Amino acid sequence: MQQTYQYGWIIPFIPLPIPILIGVGLLLFPTATKKLRRMWSFQSVLLLTIVMIFSINLSIQQINSNSIYQYVWSWIINNNFSLEFGYLIDPLTSIMSILITTVGIMVLIYSDNYMTHDQAYLRFFAYMSFFSTSMLGLVTSSNLIQIYIFWELVGMCSYLLIGFWFTRPLVANACQKAFVTNRIGDFGLLLGILGFYWITGSFEFRDLFEIFNNLIYNNEVNSFFFTLCAGLVFAGAVAKSAQFPLHVWLPDAMEGPTPISALIHAATMVAAGIFLVARLVPLFLVIPYIMNFISLIGIITVLLGATLALAQKDIKRVLAFSTMSQLGYMMLALGMGSYRSALFHLITHAYSKALLFLGSGSVIHSMETVVGYSPYKSQNMVLMGGLTKHIPITKNTFLVGTLSLCGIPPLACFWSKDEILNDSWLYSTFFAIIAWATAGLTAFYMFRIYLLTFEGHLSVHFQNYIGKEKVFFYSISLWGKGASKKINNNFPLANNIESSSFFSKKTYPIDGNTRNVIRPFITITHFENKNKGADSSPYESDNTMLFPLLILGLFTLFIGSIGIPFNQEGIDSDILSRWLTPSINLLHQKLNNSMDWYEFCKDTIFSVSIAYLGIFIASFLYKPPYSSLKNFDLINSILKRGPKRILWDKIINGVYNWSYNRAYIDSFYTRSFTGGIRGFAKLTHFFDRQIIDGITNSVGVINFFIGEAVKYIGGGRISSYLFFYLTYVSIFLFIYFNIQI
Repeated sequence: MQQTYQYGWIIPFIPLPIPILIGVGLLLFPTATKKLRRMWSFQSVLLLTIVMIFSINLSIQQINSNSIYQYVWSWIINNNFSLEFGYLIDPLTSIMSILITTVGIMVLIYSDNYMTHDQAYLRFFAYMSFFSTSMLGLVTSSNLIQIYIFWELVGMCSYLLIGFWFTRPLVANACQKAFVTNRIGDFGLLLGILGFYWITGSFEFRDLFEIFNNLIYNNEVNSFFFTLCAGLVFAGAVAKSAQFPLHVWLPDAMEGPTPISALIHAATMVAAGIFLVARLVPLFLVIPYIMNFISLIGIITVLLGATLALAQKDIKRVLAFSTMSQLGYMMLALGMGSYRSALFHLITHAYSKALLFLGSGSVIHSMETVVGYSPYKSQNMVLMGGLTKHIPITKNTFLVGTLSLCGIPPLACFWSKDEILNDSWLYSTFFAIIAWATAGLTAFYMFRIYLLTFEGHLSVHFQNYIGKEKVFFYSISLWGKGASKKINNNFPLANNIESSSFFSKKTYPIDGNTRNVIRPFITITHFENKNKGADSSPYESDNTMLFPLLILGLFTLFIGSIGIPFNQEGIDSDILSRWLTPSINLLHQKLNNSMDWYEFCKDTIFSVSIAYLGIFIASFLYKPPYSSLKNFDLINSILKRGPKRILWDKIINGVYNWSYNRAYIDSFYTRSFTGGIRGFAKLTHFFDRQIIDGITNSVGVINFFIGEAVKYIGGGRISSYLFFYLTYVSIFLFIYFNIQI
């Protein structure tokens, strides 16, 4: 075992040859390198598989021996300053390594087909391999400086991957937005790291925790200063894990290729913030204000992410806001001190959300075969529907991921989310109510995605296109605009589909006359197929894209079993507890492995009932084709046109405006920060051009006019010049000596 741990340093460097060789090959032998491009994808998968096997081996040894291994070597030594580099192998490291490698392998296999027609295919795999190296280096780091170095490398890779299609304006804006937002958090992280070094004199985790705890115990450090330092460190995690208020970059990051969304924005990079907080939990535990602040940010993010997902039309952006909400659950658990629950949900959510993102990529891929490439059409759920019979494997795997995220037993996220919900009751009743209500919202918006995408009969796939100039389809949306005009006496025809720039200063309120429309909650849209060469229906993705979906589907089905106590002995009754024992002992906590199955079933009934309530409401409002119309007619007939109807419409309109416009946070940032910075820049530009340059130019102009006036005085006589010169000198000396006296 000791021999295996000694080679832990090699974990981050195994995938590194791929970007180096691809870069050298494209520089020296571009033609040959491009012809052999499929070889590079195979090697990327192979090297990451080696890392996965090595990580699993280390994890098995940890579970059996409950050990932690750290090795460091000195890098810089100068008087009292010593900087060491090394690697740390503990349960948190092994968990993150397995997540990064397993999800990464599935994404690379998936990407081989998804990106096969992209001209920058090799660049994509170079970026992905370098990202894997950076992320593995981050999770194996043994001190804060090393973490910060790899933290910045991960941010750089994220910038490159989000901006992969950088020639598109929205993509360029998205990667810049992610970069700037994360720089805010990273600057706070750097200041916090330096502050803790000022306090403790060490960057190493063990020394840092021990020295800091002794200083706190002996009351030898200023409480305001160390609380500020902890808050600054937490700011880095807030930005990287898209927590409120630095969450604004995550939905826009969906402009990158879908495999990137699955890897770095579902399972790995956004989990880096959770990893950092989990790594520093021994530090935060002795600062109650910070623990409370972490839980507060977590619960705000939980609710905000879920509400913002309600009215989005882009399938990937809904999943992005869902990721934000689920990361909030993990942050809430860490703030409550529920270390095990947070890591358990990190594991289950990673596989479930990676499955959903890759499933959405399969849907987008199939839609592009119909409408051609258009993010607005191929990713807009309003333009989907009836895909079940065309892409059944994608549909079934997507349903598994949806049910898991909803918290339906026995799927993965049910076990982990249920733990967090139960722990929240012990921490705060108010937080618990929000967490449980958000669980219902999660079930609602996830089934909204599923129903709008896969259910129904008439949709964008042009099944009636042959021999017709126009094809009409419908999609029911709780937040859409209504209309009273009818087509074939069956379906009303709505206004043109909305389109908006997510970087615009504008907001898009719902039509104020909605309450006067017969069916205010129905969106019926139509368009004309001008692409005569398009296929009449979408088709299932290739096997190389379906294989990762099936594997991730199996993970989603069974990975939750690692945290289930199968007996009531209360001693090492589940794999996750045995895995986390060294870390839990470091936190001086106890694992309650015994399970009261009666209490468990009682709590489960409550949580599952909330999930089913959300599913029922989503089915009631979105399940096509005709029963929904009757349901809306029933609502309208009950409310009629009295004050209740007007109040109901105002509530619906308010929720729509809040959700679709992202709670107006982006608009606020645009007007306050972006607008403020631009206004200040204009002010300084005006001051520089008009005041500073004006003074300089004025001196030149004045001298010019003086010279013009003086040149006419000269007559060419030296005696006259001497007379004027002596006169000026006399006057100057007279004034000077009078001032001195």
